[in-house]
Amino acid sequence: MIFAAGLGSRLQPITDTMPKALVPVKGEPLLKRVLLKLKKQGFTQIVVNIHHFAPLIIDYLHDNDNFGMDIRLSYETGQRLETGGGIKKARELFSPDSNILIHNVDILSNVKLDEFYDKATENTDALLLVSRRHTTRYLLFNDDMRLVGWTNISTGEVKSPYKEVRETPIYKLSSKYKKYAFSGIHVFSPHLFNYMDSYPEKFGIIDFYIENCDKADIRGYVKYDLNMIDVGKIDTLIEAENFVESSE
Repeated sequence: MIFAAGLGSRLQPITDTMPKALVPVKGEPLLKRVLLKLKKQGFTQIVVNIHHFAPLIIDYLHDNDNFGMDIRLSYETGQRLETGGGIKKARELFSPDSNILIHNVDILSNVKLDEFYDKATENTDALLLVSRRHTTRYLLFNDDMRLVGWTNISTGEVKSPYKEVRETPIYKLSSKYKKYAFSGIHVFSPHLFNYMDSYPEKFGIIDFYIENCDKADIRGYVKYDLNMIDVGKIDTLIEAENFVESSE
């Protein structure tokens, strides 16, 4: 599944006239770059959620014959459902027997997606690609790389269903738990849909993972050599072009 429903407000004024998914990087829209990478690495059935300038995405895929892939659209016409709500709404578009690779449309990386997808075992409910990237918000894992919580080191906020994690002083978190930054790429098991039944229409997937990590097997996979660009702001477009040029 490719998340392509975002407003792309940080990419204004470009996104005043087009969706973030169609913002070009070195002449090719982000959506095309992600789709062709997925296709090259063996993924042929794709769900794309759409909201902002949805007709433009529909026309673009139609004009390009879906790039020879089985692409199904999940329409979020009334409101953006955020990442968790987007997955929940698209439930019927997925196979109930296969794990789902989730990928943000604005992420360019050196990740071999097929290899990462295969890292999720039969018993893993979710596998999150993480790295040691510097940020203020980190996911927290135990020694087995099982998710136990989240923290914002700039505010001292900690979220976790585990009391011992919530009560750990912020300065001790690093010594007790592993801190890694989320990449926006993850594998989601259909088993998790059962946990979503009680959730509202709109919610974030990271909050969902954190709230259910004591019940479901949600783990992190560290890519130490991760090279990634989040094309979320105007000034990252030049970085993205340099990234693409060096990767070709």
